[in-house]
Amino acid sequence: MAGGSAHAGDGGIHGARGAHAHGHGHSGHGHGPHGGEVLDPVFGIVGEFSDADALMHAARLAREAGYKRMDAYSPFPVHGLAEAIGFEDPKVPWLVFLGGLAGCAAGWSLQYFTAVLDYPWNVGGKPLLSWPQMIPIAFECTILLSALSAVGGMLALNGLPRPYQSIFNAKNFERASQDRFFLCIESADPKFDPEATAEFLRRAGAEDVSEVER
Repeated sequence: MAGGSAHAGDGGIHGARGAHAHGHGHSGHGHGPHGGEVLDPVFGIVGEFSDADALMHAARLAREAGYKRMDAYSPFPVHGLAEAIGFEDPKVPWLVFLGGLAGCAAGWSLQYFTAVLDYPWNVGGKPLLSWPQMIPIAFECTILLSALSAVGGMLALNGLPRPYQSIFNAKNFERASQDRFFLCIESADPKFDPEATAEFLRRAGAEDVSEVER
């Protein structure tokens, strides 16, 4: 779910959100009689697989076939799955980097304020601003804010918590957190066609293929 890699939490459903694409062909959106947007009642076509290797194979085939708006779900993280469906999102790494910089600056500033400005204390003639002793606290603050930025960024960018998602309507999807693997090609994909997409997933090795409603 991202978004993700592959995007969610340990021990839960792990999804890797494909990049949004615009183009000609079938669209998941339309326009109502008064110009308002009308969502396609079909969210996508989902294929069910029995193991991670089969899911990876199908994801690579889907990417090679030109599908761009898709997501994969598994009961545990699958190495390389995000890359297989073409998922790239640098937002979380940048958030972690900026959080780390903020943590380092905060830890260093706190020590500078206390040791140099607020309560200067001469110990054995050592300089008030003795930077080697400030490294451990600055380092720990860097790690702390980096970790918090990673968790908070992941939750925010994935829109979590999300009590309802259309993929929950997929057949047998409750087993995505147990022992089954799923690849969903969404109706918003430019190449999406219900019959052709379903047939593609069958040829890609899906044991079961079904339509997902919103």
